[in-house]
Amino acid sequence: MGIRMDEVMRQPFLEEATVVAGNDLLEKTLVEWVSVMEVPVENFIRKHEFVLSTGLGCADSSKALEEFVKDVIHSGASALTIATGKHVVEIPQSVVKLANEQGFILIEIPWKIRFSDIIQEIVQLLNDEKENERHNAEQVRQQLTDCVLNGGTLEDIISRLHEHIEMPVAISDQKQKIRANCDFDTGVIDTINGFTEGTIEKVTPPDLPFSEHPLYYHLDQYDVNNQRCYELTIYSNAKKQGYLLFMPDHPTDLTWYTMNLLEHGLTACALYFLTENAVELTEIRLKDNFVLSLAKEKQDLDAKWLSKGELLGYDLSLPYVCIVGQIRSKDNDFLPKESERDQSMQSSLHSLNYYVQKEITHASQNLNRQTMSTFDHGEIIIFLEIDHHPHQETVNHFLDMIDRRLHDQLAHTDIAWGIALHQEGFQVFNESYQEARTALDIHIEQHGFGERTFFEDTRVNRILLTMSNDTKIVDMMKETIGPLIEYDQKRETDLVHTFMTYQKYKGNVSQTSRALNLHRQSLLYRLRNIENLTKLSLIDADDSFLLELSVRLWLMHKIK
Repeated sequence: MGIRMDEVMRQPFLEEATVVAGNDLLEKTLVEWVSVMEVPVENFIRKHEFVLSTGLGCADSSKALEEFVKDVIHSGASALTIATGKHVVEIPQSVVKLANEQGFILIEIPWKIRFSDIIQEIVQLLNDEKENERHNAEQVRQQLTDCVLNGGTLEDIISRLHEHIEMPVAISDQKQKIRANCDFDTGVIDTINGFTEGTIEKVTPPDLPFSEHPLYYHLDQYDVNNQRCYELTIYSNAKKQGYLLFMPDHPTDLTWYTMNLLEHGLTACALYFLTENAVELTEIRLKDNFVLSLAKEKQDLDAKWLSKGELLGYDLSLPYVCIVGQIRSKDNDFLPKESERDQSMQSSLHSLNYYVQKEITHASQNLNRQTMSTFDHGEIIIFLEIDHHPHQETVNHFLDMIDRRLHDQLAHTDIAWGIALHQEGFQVFNESYQEARTALDIHIEQHGFGERTFFEDTRVNRILLTMSNDTKIVDMMKETIGPLIEYDQKRETDLVHTFMTYQKYKGNVSQTSRALNLHRQSLLYRLRNIENLTKLSLIDADDSFLLELSVRLWLMHKIK
């Protein structure tokens, strides 16, 4: 903001003025205000003021006038105009010499020119200039906004901004990767990011010639390899989206007007990122809803569905295996459903989904396989492209990559997986999901978290699930192990697990006690307790089979 001194000197009210020093400085000196000042100066003059004086108090001493001029120069004023004829008859040569040596504009006007006329005209010029700058800035703001709303790119935004601020400018994303650039030295950014060696210093607070504009207080300044650049952070939706970088030739180029333009550029960039994020989020939601419908709704995959999948980048004609995962926090067991979660837990789940999705993408790219994936309240649903047979090797390789990388990033979580390829093969997404979910439920109930279960390996359990639909068999199961379950619940013991571990090691007491980390006598005590509660003998093959069958049915009944 301001007008040049040569413009001031061309005005009619200064026709009789004489520039006695600094005539070559008129074109590059700005005036931002006008004031009248006499001795003493002290701190009453601010930078870029056009100062008027009668020389009152210096009439009898050229030395006093010289000291007065020196104080005006040191205040940062743009120029000093002295009215001669009364207090100062003529400006001494010593004062003219001082002004020339200091590179300062010194003007002489006749006594008859009224200061009020000068002040009025300069204030009018300043107001006109301010209104012109406001109008121009508004036009730039409209151009930048229209650029975004009409589908312009970041390159379009930066080109328009560069045209008006006339300095190198660039836009980077939140990871400081350059998205758009106009004449900005990318080597400076590489040095800031640590990609290349060089000297770098972050100057705090920034070394700026002005402080009035609000945006000055949000600037970061970097001195890089003897070059100076500035950075503003781009925010939208209260999130850091990227950075606006610019490199003026000199800090004085960052005028109020330039800062206004940069502020409009910052707003346009924020709007662009907001629009970009909205488009991305819309696409993600469309894909999530599409995959969720494939998995959880029985669909007739007609040409309409195939076409919709193609629009979203999915080829439904390929063979897919369904993989269902369940995330568990080691501190919170299962991640609760959305209705039971507070805001902190919801944010945590979103973060987990982000990491898992990133690893799904990484693994699919490495295997050169298409994937369709979504998340539903802590449940991960993946359809992975496979060859017809065998598919287990491909799935294991895919999940190995995900589990290995997630283990490093999410040390406090476990994931269990259920996998199914429906026997009919193609386009049976809902059936594959149901089978994968069943395999997952069986796995979690029997083995807890970690590892994975293929549906085709759960034939015994599926037979038990079918048997659990018979009420007479269920009643027999409850009668057999009811006392055992009741005892575990009341005493907070785990005799059921003890028995199943005993069966796993085919009745070998030593191996069972080691697996359960129990003393041999403690294990024998538990086994006798099981026999007493169930009235069955563990050394009798029929009794042992009946008890194991009942336990397995009970577990299957819990899954249902």
